[in-house]
Amino acid sequence: MDKSSALEYINQMFPTEASLYGVEPLMQKIHSEIRRVDAGILAAVRQQSNSGTKAKEDLAAATCAVEELMYKIREIKGKAEQSEMMVQEICRDIKKLDFAKKHITTTITALHRLTMLVSAVEQLQIMASKRQYKEAAAQLEAVNQLCSHFEAYRDIPKITELREKFKNIKQILKSHVFSDFSSLGTGKETEETNLLQHLSDACLVVDALEPSVREELVNNFCSRELTSYEQIFEGAELAKLDKTERRYAWIKRRIRTNEEIWKIFPPSWHVPYRLCIQFCKKTRKQLEEILDNLKEKPDVGALLLALQRTLEFEDELAEKFGGGARSLETGNEIEEIGRGKNTSQSVLDIRKKYERKFAAHQGTGTEENDGKKELSVPGAGFNFRGIISSCFEPHLTVYVELEEKTLMENLEKLVQEETWDIEEGSQNNVLSSSMQLFLIIKRSLKRCSALTKNQTLFNLFKVFQRILKAYATKLFARLPRGGTGIVAAATGMDGQIKTSDRDERVMCYIVNSAEYCHKTSGELAESVSKIIDSQLVDGVDMSEVQDEFSAVITKALVTLVHGLESKFDAEMAAMTRVPWGTLESVGDQSEYVNGVNMILASSIPVLGRLLSPVYFQFFLDKLASSLGPRFYANIFKCKHISETGAQQMLLDTQAVKTILLDIPSLGRQTSGAASYSKFVSREMSKAEALLKVILSPFDSVADTYRALLPEGTPMEFQRILELKGLKKADQQSILDDFVKRGPGITQHSIVPSVVQAVPTAPAAPAIPNLASIGLIASREDVLTRAAALGRGAATTGFKRFLALTEAAKDRKDGPFRKLFNA
Repeated sequence: MDKSSALEYINQMFPTEASLYGVEPLMQKIHSEIRRVDAGILAAVRQQSNSGTKAKEDLAAATCAVEELMYKIREIKGKAEQSEMMVQEICRDIKKLDFAKKHITTTITALHRLTMLVSAVEQLQIMASKRQYKEAAAQLEAVNQLCSHFEAYRDIPKITELREKFKNIKQILKSHVFSDFSSLGTGKETEETNLLQHLSDACLVVDALEPSVREELVNNFCSRELTSYEQIFEGAELAKLDKTERRYAWIKRRIRTNEEIWKIFPPSWHVPYRLCIQFCKKTRKQLEEILDNLKEKPDVGALLLALQRTLEFEDELAEKFGGGARSLETGNEIEEIGRGKNTSQSVLDIRKKYERKFAAHQGTGTEENDGKKELSVPGAGFNFRGIISSCFEPHLTVYVELEEKTLMENLEKLVQEETWDIEEGSQNNVLSSSMQLFLIIKRSLKRCSALTKNQTLFNLFKVFQRILKAYATKLFARLPRGGTGIVAAATGMDGQIKTSDRDERVMCYIVNSAEYCHKTSGELAESVSKIIDSQLVDGVDMSEVQDEFSAVITKALVTLVHGLESKFDAEMAAMTRVPWGTLESVGDQSEYVNGVNMILASSIPVLGRLLSPVYFQFFLDKLASSLGPRFYANIFKCKHISETGAQQMLLDTQAVKTILLDIPSLGRQTSGAASYSKFVSREMSKAEALLKVILSPFDSVADTYRALLPEGTPMEFQRILELKGLKKADQQSILDDFVKRGPGITQHSIVPSVVQAVPTAPAAPAIPNLASIGLIASREDVLTRAAALGRGAATTGFKRFLALTEAAKDRKDGPFRKLFNA
C-alpha cells in the first residue's frame, strides 16, 4: 500500500466500535505471518552462504583448465613450425627444377621462331628483288606475325638488325609497286599482257603493308588521273560556266573507258569512289574561281543550267555510291498546298524528321572536314549531294530576283484580268486570282526546291511573303471607299460608303479569298519548313502575311456593314419625317419599317450564301451593334412624339427587333443565332425603354427614366422632355429635381391613392387588376408599369388595348388617370 498510512489502514480494518472485537485474532495472524517471513529469510541466507563456497571452487577448476589448454596450444604451434620448415626443404629443389624447365622451353621456342624469321626475311628479300608480288604478299603476313613475337626483345642487336632489314625490304617493295603502277594508264597495259595481273598481285602486297601505303598509292593514282582534267578545264576555252556539263561528261567517260582496267584494284579500295570525291573537290574549286571572277552578274539561264547539270551529276554519284538520299516526299508536300490538307504534325516533328537532311559540305572548309570521311566505304558518311552545287548558292541572287520579277508581273496580270465575280455553281466562292496566284507560287517553289534547299530557298520564301502582302494590298484597294470630304480629311476616316448589290458580292468574295489565302499561306510555310535546310526552319513564318489577310477580312466585313448601313439612311430619314406628334391612332407598322425589311430581305440571303458561318456571325454582330444604337439615336432626331406616336413607334420598334432577329434564318445560318438574338434584344431594349419613358406621365417621367435608363444623362433627359412637348419654362423644375436626385431611383416619387378597379371592355386583353395596387413607390413598381405598357404595345390586339386605355383616361380617378395625365 504505497499511498496509505498505518492510521488509514487501522481505520479501514476497524471502522466501528463493534469491529474492535476482531483485534486479537488479527494480532495473532500478524505474528504468525512475521514468524513465517523470518524463517524464509533465514533459509535464504543459509543457501546464499553455501552457493558462494561452491562458486569459488568452480572458478579455481576453470582457471586450471585454461592453463592446461594454453600449454597444449603452444605445443601444437611448435610442431607446426617444424613441419613448415620440413616442407620448404623438400620443395626448394622442385621449384628450381620447374624454373629451369620453363626457361629452357621459352629459349627453344624463341630460337625456333628466330630461325623461321631469319629464313622468312631472306626469302622475302629474294621475292622483293624478283618482284614476286603474290608470294611476297603471303610472306609479308608471315613475317609480320613472327615479328610480333619479338616485341619484347627489341633491344637485342640481332632482333634490331632483322627488324631494320625487314623495314628496308618493305621500302623496296613499296618503291617497286609504285614504279610498276606508274605505267598504268600510259598504254603499256595493252602491250604487256601480264601487266594487269602483275599489278593485281602488287595490290596484295600493298594490302599487306601499312594502310598509309594504300592511301598514298590511291591518292597518287587519282591525282595522276585528274592531271589531264585540270589541264583541259583550266584553259580559257573550257573554263566557262556554260561548259560545266562537259566536265561531268569527261569523268563519266573516263570511268566507263577504264572500268575493265581498274578491276585490278580490290573492291575494298573503292578507287572509283575516291576518284569521284577528288574530282568533285577540284571541280568545286574551279567553279568557285569562275563564279568569283565574273565581272558582271551571271546569266540566269547559264547559271541555272550549270546548277541543274551539277545536281543531276551529284544524284548519279549518290545513286552509284549511296548516301545522302533525297526525301521523296518533297514533291507531294508542295502539291498539297492549297488543297486544304489537315495535318497534326507540329513544327517540332518536322524538325526531327528533317534535321539530318543534306549533310554538311558547305563553305570553304569542306576539304579539311571531309579528310576522314572519304576513307569510309561508300554511303557510310560522305554525301555527294551539295559537294559541288553548294558553291552556286552565293550567286543565285539573280535567280531569286528573276523569280520575284516574274511573280510580280503575274500578280499584276492576274489582278488586271480578275472579273471580281464567281462562276455560277462554284463551291468555294473564291476569286480565281487567289487560286491562280498560289498555283504560280507552287510552280516557283517546285523549281527552286529542285535546285537548292538552302539560303536561296529561304530568300525565295521571303519573296513569296512580299508577293502575298502585295496581293493583300490589291484586295484591300478593291474594297469600296467613302467620300473624301472635309470631315473625312480632318479625321483621317472614310466618309459614308455607298455600296450596290454587286459591291456586296465582291466584298464577300474578297473575304473568302482572304480566308483562302490566310489558310494556304500557313500550308505554304509548313511545306517549306519540311523541305528547307533544318538550320533555316526557324525563320520560315507566315504570321505577318496571315495578319495582312486577317486585316483585309476585318476591313471587308466592316465595310460591308457600313455599306448596308448607308442603305438605311433613307428609311431613318423617313422615320424622322413621320408626324409622331399628330398621329390620331395606332395602326400597322410604318413604311420605313417595311423599307428596312425589304433592304435586309434583298441583301441578307446573298450574304448568308456567300460568307462562311464564322464571318457571317461576325457580320451580324457588327450589324446589330450598329443598327441598335442608330435606331436609338434616331428617336431623338424626331421633333415631337405624342402618346399615340410613342405607341406607334413602340410597335415599329418591336417590328424592327423581330426583323433583326429573323436575319440568321433569312441567311440560312443559325449556328450562332442564340448569342446574336441575345445581343439584338439587349440593343433594341434600350429603344423600347426610351419609348416607355416617353409614354410615362410628366410627374413620374424622371423616376421611369432612372429605372429604365440608369446610365442616362441630364442632356438626354432634357431631350426626352422636349419630345414629350413640354415647354422650356416647365422643363426647368423637372430637370432640377432630376439633377438633384441623380441617377437611379432612391426614394418614393409617385404616391397615388387606393382606387377602384378599372372597368375592362369585353374584348380587351388581360390586364392586371389595379384594385390590389396600393402604393407605386419603388423602382420595381415603375418597371412593372412600364413593362405593362410594352406588353400592351406588343400584342396583336393593340387597338383593343388602346380602347381600354382611352376609356381609363376618361375617368377622373384611378391610377390610369394619373398614368396618362398630360
